[in-house]
Amino acid sequence: MRVLVVTAVPVERDAVTRAFGDGSEVPVRRVPGAEIHRAGPFDVLAGGAGPAAAAASAAFALASDRYDLVISAGIGGGFSGLAPVGSLVVAGRIGAADLGAETPAGFVPVTDLGFGRVWHFPPRSLVRAVTAATHAVTGDILTVSTVTGSAERAAALLAAHPGAVAEAMEGFGVAEAADRLGLPVLEIRAVSNAVGPRDRDAWRIGDALAALSDAFGELIPVLEGWTTHHDRDHS
Repeated sequence: MRVLVVTAVPVERDAVTRAFGDGSEVPVRRVPGAEIHRAGPFDVLAGGAGPAAAAASAAFALASDRYDLVISAGIGGGFSGLAPVGSLVVAGRIGAADLGAETPAGFVPVTDLGFGRVWHFPPRSLVRAVTAATHAVTGDILTVSTVTGSAERAAALLAAHPGAVAEAMEGFGVAEAADRLGLPVLEIRAVSNAVGPRDRDAWRIGDALAALSDAFGELIPVLEGWTTHHDRDHS
């Protein structure tokens, strides 16, 4: 199977490809706006930060080749007590946390305005298999355009989305691109920091990138077993 992996930045892309060697001889091909690095069954690109860049880069890559699965991957923030720093998170749902409108009564999601959507649903059987193989936490991963920087905002997100375990900036955009072609999507995040006040001294980016590499090293047999034994359209 061929899998497109969309990260935000080159260090995340390289963490994925390192699961299959030191990265010194990775084949590279170019699509508009990005380079695609091939490692094992994965085509990996660094598509830029935020949902718009992620959606655009994923769409160009998907138009350039045939794929069976799309994965949004990288580091992210974990909600305290749910996804600790250094842990791995696999999305049960991929949600757009700030897509909507502010009203006098508070935030209203775009679906309450009568259009759009705010959730994508990875195949349940694949989520279970990847979670078991990587010893990950599973739950909702929220896509935000503005990273949370206060305890008050973190609490508000959890109040609005009680199933959330982590936040990042690209998953929903990648999922939108995949959905246009009817492809299944997965989101995998290694937790580098707690969601809340931005304490850079407490960030563990190197540890999170290492955890991301380790996770992708475990994925090939999981993906092969999933495509062999499961109907992706009904899982």
